[in-house]
Amino acid sequence: MRFQTFFGMLGHWAAIDSDAPALIYEKDGEKRTESYAQLLAAVRDRAETLKVCAGRCEAILADGSRDCIVEVFAALKAGLSVALLDAAAPDETLREQLKACDTGLVWGDEDLCEELGFTALAQTDAKPGDVLFFTSGTTHRAKAVVLTEESLCSSAYNGGALLPLQPSDLLMCMLPLSHVFGFVCGLLWGLSCGACVALCRGVRHYLDDLATFRPTALSAVPLLLGFLVQHELLNPELKLVLVGAGDCPRPLLQRVKDRNIRVSFGYGLTETSSGLALSLGTDPMSMTVCPDDRIRIAEDGEILVDAPTCVMKGYYKDPEATKEAFTEDGWLRTGDLGRLDEEGKLTITGRKKDMLVFEDGTKLFLPEAEAELAALLPGLELALYQKDGKVWLAVAGDADEKDVKRKIVPWQDRQDRSHKIAGITLREDPLPRTATGKVRRWEL
Repeated sequence: MRFQTFFGMLGHWAAIDSDAPALIYEKDGEKRTESYAQLLAAVRDRAETLKVCAGRCEAILADGSRDCIVEVFAALKAGLSVALLDAAAPDETLREQLKACDTGLVWGDEDLCEELGFTALAQTDAKPGDVLFFTSGTTHRAKAVVLTEESLCSSAYNGGALLPLQPSDLLMCMLPLSHVFGFVCGLLWGLSCGACVALCRGVRHYLDDLATFRPTALSAVPLLLGFLVQHELLNPELKLVLVGAGDCPRPLLQRVKDRNIRVSFGYGLTETSSGLALSLGTDPMSMTVCPDDRIRIAEDGEILVDAPTCVMKGYYKDPEATKEAFTEDGWLRTGDLGRLDEEGKLTITGRKKDMLVFEDGTKLFLPEAEAELAALLPGLELALYQKDGKVWLAVAGDADEKDVKRKIVPWQDRQDRSHKIAGITLREDPLPRTATGKVRRWEL
């Protein structure tokens, strides 16, 4: 079913069965279930209160709670635009993002809002119905991407068309709602299909949430899935896992499949409201393109996308970056590399942004290089980055620079002159990462 608004989505399923469960969550130590009709009423009531703020942009410090979801849906119903921010992000990051999206109207933990110092309304260029998500920011500072209620609903429709859930399903939402993959695939995917969504109780409950809620479906990033598999936390009722938002090792996917759980790998971008393609067959890396989307491969191997129902309106107040994101004929540049087989199925082969390009025309593919270095430096967290045109290595953990240099000699000896590591940075703290586990290279 295709919807244009979140409110319409809830209303459709409430009309079919007013008692059908929409959310299951814990509040004040008690497990609660809220029907589609009850959730619809809560959104309607909150929207009446928010109407006085129509035309403004409300920043929501998303904590994954039921109240957070009501606030997002109600704000859009009341004619506001919304910026979804990660409540767990550092204060400095939140202040930068709040300033970037021109808002002073903030929903979230009262103490945190007071600490951030944002209480007054502010002018905004965002339009009613706009939903702002910040990109993951691996090679540059995060940009605010302007999506819409309709584009997010369309993305959920695309996912459900290829990978449908049933009203009897229970989808476990463990991903941050401030990330478009978490919002669409952890929440809207379930609600658009009339299923029930179980809300995670926070990181400290990762060890027991699946045993508590016993979901039949789960969306996860590779880092989270690896944790759940390593600690043998996948519950016996689980029959479908959708994994995306990052590269996932085949052995990990196979370990899930060995438990007779269907695994689908998804590919998408913040700029396309999440999903563009999903794997439906036995090969999790061979993906079927979503119904509304078209994909072609540029001469240099970059994946280009035409996704009229799901593509972003642009980067907020950044027309130059928006123009650069599209080809002259209007196809979105993904920054990813891939290929299409004779059946039109997509396989991702890498990321242009994960390649270092040197003045001599040579290129270094970072994931491959880092995998080789990790084998020489077991137990250490590492990442390569470019500084002043040269390759540098960042290492986190209990390491000695002389020891690191000695151990990476075999790798150094195999490299072209321009690819050799020119410097090493040792860090006591873990490498900075996005919510989906990707290294934020620009911070290095």
